[in-house]
Amino acid sequence: MSYLTRVYQKIEAKENLVAWVLILPAALIMVAVVGYPIVSNIWLSLHDVSLMNPFERPFVGLANYLDFFADPTFWASVGRTAYFTVVSVSLELILGIAIAMLINMKLKGWKFLRAVIIIPWAVPTVVNGIMWKWIYNADYGALNGLLQSLGLIDKYQAWLADPWTAMNLVILADIWHVTPLVVLIISAALAALPDSLYEAAVIDGATSWQSFWRITLPLLRPAILVTLVLRTVEAFRVFDIIYVITGGGPANGTQVISYLAYLESFSYLNLGRGAALSFIVSAFILVLAIVYYKVLYTEDVA
Repeated sequence: MSYLTRVYQKIEAKENLVAWVLILPAALIMVAVVGYPIVSNIWLSLHDVSLMNPFERPFVGLANYLDFFADPTFWASVGRTAYFTVVSVSLELILGIAIAMLINMKLKGWKFLRAVIIIPWAVPTVVNGIMWKWIYNADYGALNGLLQSLGLIDKYQAWLADPWTAMNLVILADIWHVTPLVVLIISAALAALPDSLYEAAVIDGATSWQSFWRITLPLLRPAILVTLVLRTVEAFRVFDIIYVITGGGPANGTQVISYLAYLESFSYLNLGRGAALSFIVSAFILVLAIVYYKVLYTEDVA
C-alpha cells in the first residue's frame, strides 16, 4: 500500500467520522420522536390493555390482530375505507389532470384559475368538514336551498340520514378539498415537459388525444405515482372529515377503519386493540404503496 493511499484512507476515515458526528444528534432525535413510540405501540398491541383496568396488562400475543380478522365489523369498515379511497383518489386524479391541462393550455383567465384553485386546499380539514356539514344540513343547508330553487326537489332532504348517500357526500367534500393538491403536482410536471415533443407530434399528424395518450400521460407517470401514493395514504387513513361531518354514521355507514381505531382507543378504552388496528391500517397502506410502485414505476421514467 502506497503512502498516498494510506493518506487518502485516513482522510476518508476522518470525513466519515465527522459525518457520523453531525448525523448522530438528528438520528437520536428521530429515534426518540419516531422510533420509541412505534416500538412502544407494537408492544402495546400485544397486550390486553384497557383504561377501565389500567394496572392489569396481560400479554395476549397476536390475539388482538386475530380478533379483528374474525370480526365482521372490521371487514365492513375495511370495505368502506376501500370504497372511499378508490372513489375519492380516482376522481381527484382525473379532475386534477383535467384542470392542470386546462391551466397548462394558458387560455384566457388561466392565471386567475391557477390562483383561486389553491383556496380549497388552504382551508383546514376541520373547517372544510364543518362547512360541508352546514351545506348538507337538512333544515337550512345550501344544497337543499339550491336544488329546491332549481325545482329539482320539492322539499328539503336529510342528505346525511342514508348511509350510502352520506358516504358519497363525504367523498364529494374530500374531492373539493384535495383536488387542488393534485392540480399543483400535475401542473409542475406539465411545466417541465419539452415542447419539442409536441411539435414533432403535430408534424407527424398526431391528434390532441394521441399526443395526450402517447406523450403527456407516459411522461406524467412519476408525478401520478407520487400523487397516488400520497393520496392513497391520506385517504385510507381518513378520519377528521368523517368525524366532523357524520361521526361515523348513520348506522355506521361511514365508519372507516381509522374511525374504528379511534372508537376502540378512546370510546371503548381498549388501547391494545386500538394499537393493533393502527398497525393493520399501516400494513394495508404499505401493500397499496408497493402495488402502485410495481405498476407505475419503470426505470425509463425514474
